[in-house]
Amino acid sequence: MNHTAVAEAFQSTAQRSGPRLKTLPDFGGSPQAMLEHFTAHPGLICDLDLERQPGTYARNLLWSDAGTSVWAMVWDRGARTAIHDHHCACAFGLISGNLTEIRFRAFDGIRVAKTWEAMHQPGDIASLATTHPNIHQMVNDSDRVAISLHIYGYDPRVHASSVDREYLLAPA
Repeated sequence: MNHTAVAEAFQSTAQRSGPRLKTLPDFGGSPQAMLEHFTAHPGLICDLDLERQPGTYARNLLWSDAGTSVWAMVWDRGARTAIHDHHCACAFGLISGNLTEIRFRAFDGIRVAKTWEAMHQPGDIASLATTHPNIHQMVNDSDRVAISLHIYGYDPRVHASSVDREYLLAPA
């Protein structure tokens, strides 16, 4: 699907229903293709009327079906997730701003140690393995609001969140 068709699908639906979309343009079932398209055309997401929450992040459900959900996340300055893993596949692309992703390994069912850190910039795409645990934390430690697009392999009518469990950082 070309950029103009995607933009028209988003704009016409967004005008009728806020940021929630009734249909999703066909990307051949490829989260990678979807993320590549939207990170290359950030206005398609940034121009939506997305919820924002001061001091934290806001999750905006854009589309879902029985096996997939697409969320725009708006990250205020200083926003961070808990250290967590997912019960499903997870991929995201950075639309605007910068986010730090920190990955961890588990010592047990509660404590983790940091193993990797990356600063994601607009256009970056990342994913987590579908095997457990896939533990990470997202942080906006920049001085700008950030927006990311997340694709999860779950139905939000069945699960309230993609998060499987939360962890604590083990003392060094």
